[in-house]
Amino acid sequence: MTTPTKVPRLIDQLLLTTVSDEARSNPRRRQNLNFHEDDAAVAHRLLNAIEPGSYLPPHRHLDANKDETMVVLRGRLGVVFFDHAGKAQQTVVLAPTGGVCGVDIPHGVFHTILALDPGTVILEAKAGPYLPLAENERAPWAPAEGAAEAAAYAGSLRELFARG
Repeated sequence: MTTPTKVPRLIDQLLLTTVSDEARSNPRRRQNLNFHEDDAAVAHRLLNAIEPGSYLPPHRHLDANKDETMVVLRGRLGVVFFDHAGKAQQTVVLAPTGGVCGVDIPHGVFHTILALDPGTVILEAKAGPYLPLAENERAPWAPAEGAAEAAAYAGSLRELFARG
């Protein structure tokens, strides 16, 4: 019998604060902390700290093994699901307290997420290995990250959560 060389890693408030601080100082306003060894791992488990103002372009994962699960540990996360033409079909707010704290997103569903509160941190799980999005997985109706029109589009997504 071999002795494990790794020790359990606790997910505590200090760790959440540390990754949130890194996200705040990151120009993209988000920061991952991976628990998996590398991009080739078959199971990806990570903390994803996201600050308001971060823009994750809508996308989908077409691989049948690429469903993804997100659970909010701190803050509030807005999730938007779209039809194939880019119309928002459903929005949901995830928070550690309240009605909904997580979501399991099936492959093939266009979606995006945005932080509604500073210090938002999610636990994310999905199948590896990591592969960049293919062109047919990117939403053709949404601007790319860094595009001139991205800020206005991201603002329209935030507005979906400002109503009511």
